[in-house]
Amino acid sequence: MNTPQRILIAGAAGRDFHDFNTVFRDNPQYKVVGFTATQIPNIEGRRYPPSLAGSLYPDGIPIYPESQLENLIREHQIDQVVFSYSDVSHEYVMHLASRALAAGAGYWLLSPRQTMLQSNKPIVSIGAVRTGCGKSQTSRRVLEILQKELGYKRVVAVRHPMPYGDLAKQAVQRFATYADLDKHECTIEEREEYEPYIDRGAVIYAGVDYEAILRQAEAEADIIIWDGGNNDVPFFRSNFHIVVTDPHRPGHELRYHPGETNLRLAGAVVINKVDTADFQNVLTVQANIQKTNPEATIVMAASPIFVDNPAEIRGKRVLVVEDGPTLTHGEMAYGAGVVAARTFGAAEIIDPRPYAVRSIAATYQKYPTTGAVLPAMGYGGDQIADLEETINRTPADLVIIATPIDLGRIININLPSQRVRYELQEIGQPTLSDLLRERFGEAR
Repeated sequence: MNTPQRILIAGAAGRDFHDFNTVFRDNPQYKVVGFTATQIPNIEGRRYPPSLAGSLYPDGIPIYPESQLENLIREHQIDQVVFSYSDVSHEYVMHLASRALAAGAGYWLLSPRQTMLQSNKPIVSIGAVRTGCGKSQTSRRVLEILQKELGYKRVVAVRHPMPYGDLAKQAVQRFATYADLDKHECTIEEREEYEPYIDRGAVIYAGVDYEAILRQAEAEADIIIWDGGNNDVPFFRSNFHIVVTDPHRPGHELRYHPGETNLRLAGAVVINKVDTADFQNVLTVQANIQKTNPEATIVMAASPIFVDNPAEIRGKRVLVVEDGPTLTHGEMAYGAGVVAARTFGAAEIIDPRPYAVRSIAATYQKYPTTGAVLPAMGYGGDQIADLEETINRTPADLVIIATPIDLGRIININLPSQRVRYELQEIGQPTLSDLLRERFGEAR
């Protein structure tokens, strides 16, 4: 009998678990010694539970910090390090490869063909080339088209994983009401992604075991939306893959993993934010798309912003709270909140960094490119409390909240606030409606 290859999966609590489930679980050719974790706080030190790990791992699988990579390779005689997370530069991927190779292990990128699950229902997938391009508003636009224009009554979304709690309990999560968010003890990041579907009367699934999730979603869906995370490729084999690009970061569509893979897989590519980007940058992104994937259809789009009362912002000293992942591993210095502050005449954007406490201060240290804005970090109760304290310590007249959810439902904000909303609007033709109608037709 051949000795199983000893595997270490480098991940960030999402793609890594899916790769294990689809390729390594119950596979005697491999022995997965552990996962490593980065990007997301409080992941390492846990175990992938026996109930998900399968019969070959009765004690589950440990999760270590990625900083221990070399020691783990040597101590456990690792044969292959499997790279299983997203939204990092090509250079970063190969630096990690160099660390693995120098420590004595091989380095492996699994192919989408190995990890994409086949559905018996049509799938439309939304991905991106970077975090913060506008996947969420694109997914909401696709949902609106399928429901209101094409007449699909049973549209079910499945979101890329964000399993930051009890993994066994989070194997399959179904969200149809706000009570479901409370039941599953969702973080701020999770709520930002799930609430918009609930608000529109749709069901959204997420979790850890995406084979089980898919089969349950299929039972109540006529068509399924895969709502991607970061710039990861879909977990499901898609009938139509829509990928979003960002001309505020021209060239990133060719320099980040697996964003470039997404670009090459796309049936349609949205160039978003053309209303606020430099025109030359829009042309650069367009040329890169045409060079890399000439068969893809290009859709031009804007993400106009709306606030409840623009007059309340004029002349005020404001604290801007932006979407957390967009600022952290998305590497953006600002987002829609800063655009709103400038558009509606704020006198000053207050730098929150001097007032940050504990985990929020640590976030700024870890992601020094974050600008004078506050990332809405909320990976657990302690960090949510730190976010609340940081907001209330900042000497502003008004808080501009540019997260997809109402933070006021989760934390107590002592200052007046204005929410920023943004939706995708296609410019000219073709539109996403045109493309979805052509691909899927109207519901029967």
